[in-house]
Amino acid sequence: MKTEEALAQRQWYVVDAEGKVLGRMATEIAKVLRGKHKPVFTPNVDAGDFVIVVNARGIKLTGKKLEKKVYYRHTDYPGGIRERTAAKMLAEKPVELVRLAVKGMLPKNRLSRKLVTKLKVYPGPEHPHEAQKPQPLAIEA
Repeated sequence: MKTEEALAQRQWYVVDAEGKVLGRMATEIAKVLRGKHKPVFTPNVDAGDFVIVVNARGIKLTGKKLEKKVYYRHTDYPGGIRERTAAKMLAEKPVELVRLAVKGMLPKNRLSRKLVTKLKVYPGPEHPHEAQKPQPLAIEA
């Protein structure tokens, strides 16, 4: 199978994040986005599949990460550094929490910016991608 054929045969996978550990789930999602599960994997080619994550509100973090893990962002104004704990992030923006975890497990280059667009995250159980007939992706809790 050539790389062009693999690109034409992109699959859609759906992951139910309810009760899953964030980091372990993110590693499996990153592998699928990169295409490492396919025999035609090439590091510099986007041969990965699409991933839909539903129930992002129901993820778990182990240990004391909910209170101690801090996410930073900057407003681009002087003194504009903002910080938010993982617990606050999970309550306010669970979609962003999952997206940042997966993005951190992808390589830091132009290709990864393209790969992260194939990740679709939704806070609840509904998603608008039923027409793509997504297959369930088995990830252990």
